[in-house]
This record gives sequence, C-alpha cells and structure tokens, in this order.
Amino acid sequence: MPFSPQKRKGTLSGILFVTIFATAATAIATLPFFKELHISPLVIGIVLGIFYANTLGNSIPQAWEAGITFSGKKVLRFAIVFYGFQITFQQIGSVGMAGFSASLIMLVSTFVLGTIISIKWFKLDRDTSMLMASGASVCGAAAVAATEPVLKPEAYKVTLAISMVVLFGTISMFVYPAIYPFLDMSPAEFGIYVGGSIHEVAQVVAVGGSITGAADNAIIVKMTRVMLIAPMLILLAWYLSIEAKKASATKQKIPVVIPWFAVYFVIMAGVNSLLQNYTGTIPKDAQSFDIFVLTLDSFQSFVVQSIHMITTVDGFLLTVAMTALGMNTRFNKFKELGMKPVLASFVMFIWLLVGGYFITKWVVSIFPLV
Repeated sequence: MPFSPQKRKGTLSGILFVTIFATAATAIATLPFFKELHISPLVIGIVLGIFYANTLGNSIPQAWEAGITFSGKKVLRFAIVFYGFQITFQQIGSVGMAGFSASLIMLVSTFVLGTIISIKWFKLDRDTSMLMASGASVCGAAAVAATEPVLKPEAYKVTLAISMVVLFGTISMFVYPAIYPFLDMSPAEFGIYVGGSIHEVAQVVAVGGSITGAADNAIIVKMTRVMLIAPMLILLAWYLSIEAKKASATKQKIPVVIPWFAVYFVIMAGVNSLLQNYTGTIPKDAQSFDIFVLTLDSFQSFVVQSIHMITTVDGFLLTVAMTALGMNTRFNKFKELGMKPVLASFVMFIWLLVGGYFITKWVVSIFPLV
C-alpha cells in the first residue's frame, strides 16, 4: 500500500516531486509562444516528465516511485471524474440531432476503424492501437488518459498515443482553416465539422474561432464528443471482459470491470448542468424583492466561482497525472515500433478530415440546422 506507515513518506515525496514538475508545466503553458499554439499544460507536463525520465530518471530515491505511480493512476482517475464540470447537458441539447449524430458517428467510426487499421495493417499491439484511436476519436490527450485505467497499458504506450494526438491535432489547426474556402459549407456546418473531427478541445477552439459563426457549434459538438467518452469506456470494459473470457483456458465467466470513474464523470456533468440553471437571469417578478435578488446574485456568483475553481484545479491534477506518466516513459521503448504509430495515426487523420466532411454534410441534410 503506497500510504502504509513504511511507505507514506516516500509516497508523499514522490507526489510532491511530480507536483513541482506539473507546476512548472502550468507556468510554461502561460508563455505567449505556447498560448498562441494552444499547447496545453498536459502536453508540456508529459514532455517534461519524459525529459526527466531519459536524463536523470535514475537519480531519485526508489521510495519515491510509489508517489509517481499514484499520481499517474489514482490522481488521473480523480481528475477525469471532475472533468465532467467542463460539460453541461444543455450544451449538448443546443446543437440538436445534427450535432449529436455527427459526434456519435465520428467517435464510433474513428475508434473502430483506427483500432482495426492499427492492428491489421500496421501490426501494432491492442493497447497502443486503442489508445491512439481513443485520442483521435474523442478528445485527444484527456481521452487517452481516461482510457488508460481501463486498458492498464505500459506508460510508454500512453505517451506514444498522446504524442500522435499532439502531432496530428497541431496539423489540423493549420489545415482546416486553409481548406474552408474550398468547402461547400456554411459557418454553422463548418463548426459541426470541426467539433466532430479535430482532436483536442483547445484545437477546436482555435479553429472554430478563426471562422466567423463557427465557434459555438464547434465547441458544443466537441464537448458532446467528450461526454460520449463515458459510454465508450463502459462498452470497452465489457468488450475486454469478453475477450478475456475467450482467452481464458478455463472459459470461466469473467465479470465486467465497470470503470466507475466514467460513471462519476457523467454524474459530475449532471451536477454541473443543474448548477448552471442557477446562473441565468433573475426572474422579472423577483426584481422588487431586493433581499431575494441580492441573495440570488450572491448564489449565482458563488456557483460560477466554484465551477471555475473546480475546473482550474482539475486541469492542474490532469497535468500532474500526465507528468507522472511521462516520468515512467523511456525512449528505448519507442524504437521497437518505428514509424508504424505515425502512419496509423496519419490514416486516422485522413479519415477525420475527409470522412468527417461527408458525414457532416449527410447528417445536416437529414437534420437541417435551424
């Protein structure tokens, strides 16, 4: 146990060590260069962790390893739960069936095609394939992090998947605005296309904001994809239990390990949705009751500030978890895979770019935008 009396001091020292790196990553992300490129602290944290692991990785006390492992696993799950405060059900409902359908189709098709292509065409292992596919199909680094507790892969595979997301997500930021003038799409349609096919939330914000009238749909559709990660992980856990049963020599029934953090993630999104109902305008019939209005104003302000604080702290905890994963990554593991992950991720990128366009046009033809 990491917090047993014998290990508690080493575990806490390891957590503090990772936290210092995560704090540095958060500070670096605020520099103008990184802000302009929309590079998140999560990515910087994992890069700092990798740099440390491959230079001074053997210099820390062995007792600290428990704290680094705890940060990369337990802190990660806790952070994914509270990531639900980034989403509301009202946002998802505002884009209607067109936005929801585009999100669902792109998530399922990208995850399934990405996994099959990576395994069948490029002979990558199952965990690496699914991690890369989850990053491409849902929400980049956060999706890879959320999938990690279900698959329980080696840390370097998580890092590899995140690097592919960063590479092709960054390319997307330049490609999508460049091709927009040549697409037969309104700004609202383009927003659905962007939100349904670009990797990271920050990248969607950047691309959607570059086209007048596209930003709102882009962000909402993207957050719909984020919400869908919970059912995806539950179905993935169910699939893995079936595969484990097939591989078992005894053919005994293997129970489905429910990723409860994904369920709690949805619950937190529900809580956030309820709270957001209290941050709207004050009813007209309440204007004459000064005390009531003052109380309601104070409560609304408290809710807004609380949600902001939760999302800020949660972003830092995700950075801590990513940094810890980076600290468990060694470059020599990557050499065995060569260019295969890059080629597999490129195929997924092409599917998102081309397939996403045609799926968006098809969905909008069935569910016209208001």
